[in-house]
Amino acid sequence: MSTAPGPAVVEAVDYHTAGEPFRIVTAGLPPVPGETVAERRAVAIGAGGTATAPRPGPLDDVRRLLTREPRGHAGMYGGFVVPPDDDGAHLGVLFWHKDGYSTACGHGTIALAAWAVDTGRVPAPADGTAEVRIDVPSGRVAATVHRSGGRTTGIAFRNVPAFVTARGLDVSTRYGPCTVDVAHAGACYAFVRAADLGLSVTPARLPGLTAAGQAVRAALDGHPATRHPADDRLSGVYGTVLYETLPDTGDGPAQRNVTVFADGQIDRSPCGSATSARLALLAADGLLPPGKALRHESLIGTAFTGRVLGERDGGLLTEVTGTAHRTGEHRFLLDPDDDLGAGFLL
Repeated sequence: MSTAPGPAVVEAVDYHTAGEPFRIVTAGLPPVPGETVAERRAVAIGAGGTATAPRPGPLDDVRRLLTREPRGHAGMYGGFVVPPDDDGAHLGVLFWHKDGYSTACGHGTIALAAWAVDTGRVPAPADGTAEVRIDVPSGRVAATVHRSGGRTTGIAFRNVPAFVTARGLDVSTRYGPCTVDVAHAGACYAFVRAADLGLSVTPARLPGLTAAGQAVRAALDGHPATRHPADDRLSGVYGTVLYETLPDTGDGPAQRNVTVFADGQIDRSPCGSATSARLALLAADGLLPPGKALRHESLIGTAFTGRVLGERDGGLLTEVTGTAHRTGEHRFLLDPDDDLGAGFLL
């Protein structure tokens, strides 16, 4: 339980992308110094802190207020809108979850693009498309927002380069041995066939999937394949993706997955940046030729579509398409006499 004072008022707009929440903070933030989004993320984490154990401070008070009950929950995800690195982007964002700050978030990028257009921050036609460029801690991403009849109908985002760093790693966990592939796409992901650990990607097996995902992440701690070759801030397994193969569609392969990240948090969506990383692995196996697309399903049956568009900066340029919908607008208060303070996690 936290008793940190926190801000008096925080305003936010909530979206969900394929079932995964994304809370966009629009007012109530303290100043976040830094010349770039990556620098501002370092400020948010604080000197001596880590991505999943940030140091206390005014900005982190807001994160904890919004991810803890009774205002949030352990599965909450969101972002602080900050200035972009330069005039080439429309906005910047610091992604956060219950444990700290991430370097990439595909579902959040989709939600932010929808919000930017829905609110008029980025002009868009009633019928047609608009591009929203967003600086995230791992680089600049771009989203094409599709509109029809004055409504946003879909968003396709192009991620930072995706690339493979390891295939067929033999990993031992307390749940048994398994074979792991590792790929990067703004964050580092470890991919494991769920059946290799005696699991299936269904809600009924969620406790086992969560524990197995945490075990694989722990087993790969410090492994060379998890290091990013150019930016050590992007190193280390962010999420473990447990997956199973589904029958191909007419457009290409299909898979179902659950991504376990941070301290056992579950992505309700198919995970946008993990989808990007998955595309790099499928392309390397020759399973995603030009013109084909991956149907990537989540634990709850929602789906993203992923395509490889070409090569870029030593990796693959990928595009992930999904939808986002607004679920609420909020004005959160912190009563100074509230004994729960910023709240609690269960």
